Amino acid sequence: MSKRFLNQPVLWLLVLLATGAIDVYAGEQITVSAAISLKNAFEDIAVLYEKRHPDIKLLFNFGASGDLARQIEGGAPVDVFASAAQKDMDQLDQKGFIERSTRKNFVGNTVVLIKPASSGMDIRGFEDLLKPGVKMVAIGNPKTVPAGRYAQEVLISLKLWDSIPGKIVFTENVRQVLDYIAKNEADAGIVYATDAMVRAREVVVIARAPSGSHTPIVYPLALVAASTHADAARDFIKVILSDEGMKTLQKYGFEPVR
Repeated sequence: MSKRFLNQPVLWLLVLLATGAIDVYAGEQITVSAAISLKNAFEDIAVLYEKRHPDIKLLFNFGASGDLARQIEGGAPVDVFASAAQKDMDQLDQKGFIERSTRKNFVGNTVVLIKPASSGMDIRGFEDLLKPGVKMVAIGNPKTVPAGRYAQEVLISLKLWDSIPGKIVFTENVRQVLDYIAKNEADAGIVYATDAMVRAREVVVIARAPSGSHTPIVYPLALVAASTHADAARDFIKVILSDEGMKTLQKYGFEPVR
C-alpha cells in the first residue's frame, strides 16, 4: 500500500494492533492510554468496570505519558487518556484533543531513590550518588517520561545534576528503571513510590525526594475528544473516580489529591 493512502488514524490503528494494545473484537470496546505507573491499579479497576459493563471490552495502552500524548495527536484511536503529569495533558488540552469538561486530577505520587535489594553498596541518600563506586543511575528520559522530569528536578534541586552526568542512563519509561534495579543492572534509580511497591522484594527504597525538590506529582485524566465510544469511556472514568476505584489506587500507593 502506498504511504500516501495510509492516513494517521489508520497508521496508529495498525501500530496498536501490532503491539497488542488493541485487538480485533466484534463488540464495543474502549482504549485507554495511561501512564505505565498506573498499570497494576488500572488493571484491577478494569475488573470492576467489566463487572458493571460485561458487554464492553476494555483495552489498555500503557507507556510514557509524553509518548502516549504524541500518539493521540497523531490520530491514535484512544478514548481515555491518563497522564502522570500535567504537562502532557496541558499540551493535548491546548490543541483541543481532550474534552476539557471531563478533565480531572485524581491521584498523586511521590519520587523515591531505590537500589537493588541484592546490592551491598552503601547508598543511604541522594548525595551518595556522588560516590565513585556508584557507576550507573537510571532515570526516565526527561523529554518523554514524567518520572524522568521529576527525577531531573530533584537532582538539580540537590545540586547533583551537573556532578553525575556520566552516571545517568535514560530509559523509555519508569518501569524500565524499576526493571534495571530489580535485575541489579544499575546501582540506583529514581522512580515513583508506587513503582517501588510493585517489586518490593527486589528493590529497596533508600530515600524520598525532599519536599519542594520537584513539581507536585498530580495525575490528570480526561476523555479524548475524538473518542467514538464516549459514553462507555465516561463510565470508565466514573469507575476510576468511584470509592472503589480510589481505594484500589490507594492500595497501590497512590495518594489522594489535596
